[in-house]
Amino acid sequence: MQTTMKQGLSVKDLVTVGIFTALFLVFALVGGIFFAPNPVLTFYMPVGSALLCGPVYLLLLAKVPKRWAVTILGACLVWFVTGMHWAMALGYLIAGILADLTAGTGGYRSRTRNALSYLLLSLGGTGSYLVFFADPEGWASTMLGNGTEQSYIDTMRMTGTTGILLAMLLGTVLAAALSAFVGGRMLKKQFEKAGITK
Repeated sequence: MQTTMKQGLSVKDLVTVGIFTALFLVFALVGGIFFAPNPVLTFYMPVGSALLCGPVYLLLLAKVPKRWAVTILGACLVWFVTGMHWAMALGYLIAGILADLTAGTGGYRSRTRNALSYLLLSLGGTGSYLVFFADPEGWASTMLGNGTEQSYIDTMRMTGTTGILLAMLLGTVLAAALSAFVGGRMLKKQFEKAGITK
């Protein structure tokens, strides 16, 4: 474990991380696209994204079981391009660091800790919505500047309750857990080759 932790990322590793980051973004966008355009369902975008990205994330850890790989994934700031609130990118950055540290405690070789790290990373997708509940006026101002229509924001305000917040957080955790479980089953042979254990 210590040897793995001390090894730096090679050029090949960085290329691999880049490829998996692109795949992660595609799956996250595909999973969330059914929710984001609707101001009532948009709160469940992190749930949809978490449901599809587990296998991609776990395979990345199997291919590059080193410090910083997950942090780089979480630091992907391309979310700004999609018109999301800046807190979405910040959420993934913070969650990426925490996920990296969590997977690192098992040397990136523990299925359980890798799965837990994926749950943490998935919660990064709630960043924008957490700011919405914490500072609705500031959130609305930023989103209006990003081109979001006032009617969309007004509808979110009417439907965004504490119950919705709790459902979003719980739903994201459950979706991520299911995705990690399915991903573990799908990638069992890859894990065995990489020396990943329970």
